[in-house]
Amino acid sequence: METLFSQILGTIILRPYFIGFLLAYFLACSLHLGCKRAVLFAFAGYVIAWASEYSSIHTGIPYGRYSYTCLTKGRELWLAGVPFMDSMSFVFLSYASYSLALFALSPAVVGGYLLENRKIRHSLGVRLLGAFFCMCLDVIIDPAALRGDRWFLGQIYGYADKNGFYFGIPVSNFIGWFVVGFLLILALQLIDRLLGARRDLSGSTYTWRYLPGPAIYLGVVIFNLSVTFYIGEYELLRVGIFLVFLPLVLLVSFMRISLRGIAPDKAIEAHLQDFPWAVVPGRD
Repeated sequence: METLFSQILGTIILRPYFIGFLLAYFLACSLHLGCKRAVLFAFAGYVIAWASEYSSIHTGIPYGRYSYTCLTKGRELWLAGVPFMDSMSFVFLSYASYSLALFALSPAVVGGYLLENRKIRHSLGVRLLGAFFCMCLDVIIDPAALRGDRWFLGQIYGYADKNGFYFGIPVSNFIGWFVVGFLLILALQLIDRLLGARRDLSGSTYTWRYLPGPAIYLGVVIFNLSVTFYIGEYELLRVGIFLVFLPLVLLVSFMRISLRGIAPDKAIEAHLQDFPWAVVPGRD
């Protein structure tokens, strides 16, 4: 028990940025979907992510063959050869991607109130777009993480194929992130569907309740681009900004603009049908 406590404490000390993003997830998801969904998805998401990493380091599926250096084993929490923080990071990364997809595909009214409904929440479109957004995060995250010996992450892992086409990262890694992101968002949708009949904070008077999720996404992007700048990988920084960040901003903006033609009354009616307790701004 003492060893477990020291490893948990070690994770907090070694990975304060991870703890910050994780706490932001619990706040954001609780405001958006409710506390039960936030806790259940944290558990289910961790299990899915851990299984995917455990499989990959032993079989190469789904990310490609890689291995952890175990340099921090004993100093932070690990489970069967996988750092706890690594698998748990998938939880807030996938939730942030899901939230951004929901933001891009849901109609809105003046005042910034997002008129999501359960059909949109549970849709294949949100799942696919969210998985794509999740993969885009890895395009920025993984090259910086692979160079962890040059910043405070540390060199925690490496690929068997050191000649990956994208700054040392193999294409299988991005395929794996899309697939696992898809499964994680599916798990979140299933949890939300199972608890769907129960009242939560969705549709509450917090008109900004959907913003923390996309804010986490933006925060992760800025954090990793800042790390890339700090270690002097300017080519990687340019690629991250001009081939990932700016195109994503344009894509989400275009999708938001294209939804302006949806009749507000119909969107409000669909929203209130699923969340009858909601107080829509400007609606008596």
